[in-house]
Amino acid sequence: MTIETLVVLISHALLAPATALHALLFKRDSRAAFGWIVVCVLFPLAGPLIYLFFGLNRARGRAQRMGLGLALWEVERGGPLNGSPPSQEPKDAPPTDSTYEDFGLDEHPLRRAGHALSRYPLVPATGITPYEGGQATFEAMLNAIETARHHILIATYIFDKDPTGLAFVQALSKAVERGVQVFVIIDGVGRLYSRPPITRALVKSGIHVGLFLAPTLIPPALSINMRSHHKIFIVDGHFAMTGGINISHRHQIDAKDNRHPTNDWHFELVGPMIDQLRSEFERLWSMTNQSKTALPVAITDHPTARSQAYNVEARVITDGPDEDLDRLTMLFIAALSQARHSVRIMTPYFLPPRDLISAIQAAAVRGVDVTLVLPSKNNLIFVHWATQNMLWELLFRGVKVFYQAPPFHHGKLLVIDQAYTIIGSSNWDTRSLRLNFELQVEAYGKAFGQAMHTAIEQAALTGQAVTLSDVDGRGFWVRLRDSICWLFSPYL
Repeated sequence: MTIETLVVLISHALLAPATALHALLFKRDSRAAFGWIVVCVLFPLAGPLIYLFFGLNRARGRAQRMGLGLALWEVERGGPLNGSPPSQEPKDAPPTDSTYEDFGLDEHPLRRAGHALSRYPLVPATGITPYEGGQATFEAMLNAIETARHHILIATYIFDKDPTGLAFVQALSKAVERGVQVFVIIDGVGRLYSRPPITRALVKSGIHVGLFLAPTLIPPALSINMRSHHKIFIVDGHFAMTGGINISHRHQIDAKDNRHPTNDWHFELVGPMIDQLRSEFERLWSMTNQSKTALPVAITDHPTARSQAYNVEARVITDGPDEDLDRLTMLFIAALSQARHSVRIMTPYFLPPRDLISAIQAAAVRGVDVTLVLPSKNNLIFVHWATQNMLWELLFRGVKVFYQAPPFHHGKLLVIDQAYTIIGSSNWDTRSLRLNFELQVEAYGKAFGQAMHTAIEQAALTGQAVTLSDVDGRGFWVRLRDSICWLFSPYL
């Protein structure tokens, strides 16, 4: 036996038990734990090394080691992490339209789930106005920027240096000249989508720019996970928006020079919900390279909602690889389990974990009318192929699936019984539900729920129904391609 072989065997004898024990103690899926234990034990030295590189959940570990978890945040703020002090509904506020059947009861399971999974209280008399498409959304944002007098806060995954992005730079620059403080958070990986990045133009205009966990060579930090997928837009504490739209010309779907038209939903928020969005912006800012730059004082004197807004009760619910891990998955499951009549889901990327698939199937077999709307042409073709491989599980149980007509729709909506709606940034895939920092808003309101339910219905009716025979009728090579892509779905 050579010395090299002896070294390998001794190293394996030390590493194999340690890595196998780690898999046994920390893997939550018994099949995954058993598989990793086999790999660690049976493959001399290579097995433990493979586990160390690919088996450890570094995203969650790094997020918790950053010292920016909820516990520390509570200490720094001097109290529970619930944003500003819970706002009371003004005496002259219009009544909310949030009760249907027993949804108005404080002890309803969905309300209890939201309370358990969110650090924020459910606030009434919040006005929500939906916008579909970039043209209306950007017009509302730019108009709000023109009226800014104190501060502007923007968090976005992508801020492209294109005609739309440059229009925002110009408007923000003029705001700075008026004495407005402007703070922008761009995800460290998301900014690389735009070449060249727009950060220099923003900084040159006197705007405070923070990069969220930007990849660096020195010190080495090259992780593509733990991305901030939040979309937050706040002007003077009076006007706010959130949803799925990035600052990018691709959302100007009617523009002739738009080579990659992408539709989406965004939502204007008025009322005490702005405090919760502001709190989330503060938390993101604390994780950027400019975290030592102090944010402006919050403005909590919120105007009443506009006449066209829907009055709802709502709150922010976040999800991420830190202490927020799996909160959104649990919220989705709780909502699906409470559905009595209808479920409407719209998402661009649909590769959910097994427990979510089971929850959707369970709703369908209970007799709930479940409809899933996906884009017919996806900007991530591998995701589209992987999704095709698992749609039969839903179709077999009676779930209706539709491919929405072009252009590519990036919208994310969940509507339960036309009265409970979840909007925000999260997709139904592993990257959103386990690796990204995401922001959702849950809203209780019949009028708003009916409007979003109808929007999803219209998208389905103008699209193409997917049947079980369509999925089963794929050719061998197509099925093989889809299956291979599905195999790597946790990494797409």
